[in-house]
Amino acid sequence: MRTLLAALALAATPVLADDAVTYSTDQSFDDVVFGLESAILDAGLVIDSVSHVGEMLERTREDVGSDMVLYSQADIFSFCSAIVSRNVMEADPMNLVFCPYDIFVMVQPDDPDTTMIGYRTLPEGPMQEVQALLDGLAKAAIGME
Repeated sequence: MRTLLAALALAATPVLADDAVTYSTDQSFDDVVFGLESAILDAGLVIDSVSHVGEMLERTREDVGSDMVLYSQADIFSFCSAIVSRNVMEADPMNLVFCPYDIFVMVQPDDPDTTMIGYRTLPEGPMQEVQALLDGLAKAAIGME
């Protein structure tokens, strides 16, 4: 997997994991975060929260008895779309479990020149509308759209 990520560092290319869609780029973490924030706001959406997962895991690393640094930087952006959410929840009210929607941005210490952006895959059916939204925002963040 590390070899694959290194090969993708020069161009933003999708990498599919079992439960996530990711894109790798040689853009800096800050540039990708700025691009994501801009893409979300340009779509008329509001960022509900930003979880600084990388900072939390590093801050608590020794407290939990670990010496492994997982990320140089890692944030998760949470947001919702009134229109898309209404569409998917009218189709099935249980689609509530997928809201809010998240996109992550991360850099791993063993590959500091590669920033990854991505999101969890969603079930077939109505939730593919949300997945299309997430994919468009992730691609826009790194200049693929």
